[in-house]
Amino acid sequence: MDGVKHTSEDSELISETIEKLPVSVSREGKGKRLWKKVKYQLVEYNSLPAYLRDNEFILGHYRSEWPLKQVLLSVFTIHNETLNVWTHLIGFFLFLSLTIYTAMKVPKVVDLHSLQLPEVLKADLHKLQECLPSLPYMPDLHKLSGELKSTLPSIDLLPSFSRWHVMDLLYNCLPERFSHSNQTDVCVLRSMKEDVANMIAPLMLRPITRWPFFAFLGGAMFCLLASSTCHLLSCHSERLTYIMLRLDYAGIAALISTSFYPPVYYSFMCNPFFCNLYLGFITLLGVATILVSLLPVFQNPEFRTVRASLFLGMGLSGVAPILHKLILFRHQPEALHTTGYEVLMGIFYGIGALIYATRIPERWMPGKFDIAGHSHQLFHVLVVAGAYTHYQAGLVYLKWRDLEGCRGT
Repeated sequence: MDGVKHTSEDSELISETIEKLPVSVSREGKGKRLWKKVKYQLVEYNSLPAYLRDNEFILGHYRSEWPLKQVLLSVFTIHNETLNVWTHLIGFFLFLSLTIYTAMKVPKVVDLHSLQLPEVLKADLHKLQECLPSLPYMPDLHKLSGELKSTLPSIDLLPSFSRWHVMDLLYNCLPERFSHSNQTDVCVLRSMKEDVANMIAPLMLRPITRWPFFAFLGGAMFCLLASSTCHLLSCHSERLTYIMLRLDYAGIAALISTSFYPPVYYSFMCNPFFCNLYLGFITLLGVATILVSLLPVFQNPEFRTVRASLFLGMGLSGVAPILHKLILFRHQPEALHTTGYEVLMGIFYGIGALIYATRIPERWMPGKFDIAGHSHQLFHVLVVAGAYTHYQAGLVYLKWRDLEGCRGT
């Protein structure tokens, strides 16, 4: 009896369990969804692992050790890194657009409208530009200059660029105007025309090389994309954080180094010694900075000021070539124009580094700038502004050297 009774109780218990089973499964599913939702909630600073603790004045809205899928999707959600990601991601697309635009706008010939010349002379130059041949050799410029001066002394009243064009145009008219001249004179003038054409075609009709300018644009895009990626992915794991921070520091060093390429190259392209000296120095300094940034201790929060000072020191190393340029081209308006842009760029970068190092304004009101307005976001905006200012300076350099080459250097 006891055995049968026990069996009956067991059957009732099993029936009750079966009846309740769908509810339990349902509760378990809800529990998993609830846990998943809680697991991917933003946390406060005190809940972070040590490697994610960088700024104690930002108190909340942190992502902590999320799966990679959730990390990638968080680019479209609100947290304390959202604007850090987007400020530099938008900057990356801005410079990508500028790079494509600049590459498409490389002139096939120099824009003569930019020259400060009389309208009649500009028309003559356009006429000459259409008919000048591009010959493979260069003449003896001193000999040619002497021949031209002895032929038309008054031509010295024009700028040197204009003299060669006017001389050639005069020759084009000579067969009609001086049909009484003997054959020897015509042959001499024809020889002079070919020499002038040889000199002008390779120097004045071809734009200057663009590689230093595109090196800067490439450095800017690498820096902005590396920074955006770092701020997006660093919350995944300690190993990925280490890799992303190294990439971020390398991007900053690349931006600073390549920013020197256009001003140094285009200022000293006719002085190879100083050009190679300055370019070599800043390149070595950039590589050294990247190597130092690979040290694990470099990313610790207490080294924030050291990091800012190191990158600021890289920027200040550009003072020497800028001062040298001003001395060398003190009478060139382009030198002052580009220096104005470069000073403005330095101001943007300097203020950004100062804000980054001092953690203003969140140190004044902890927790008030967690989502928007904290120092790193301001730093990002100032970096983009400084890089764009430098882009404008680069356009001035290109226009200057396209028109003048090494003349007057």
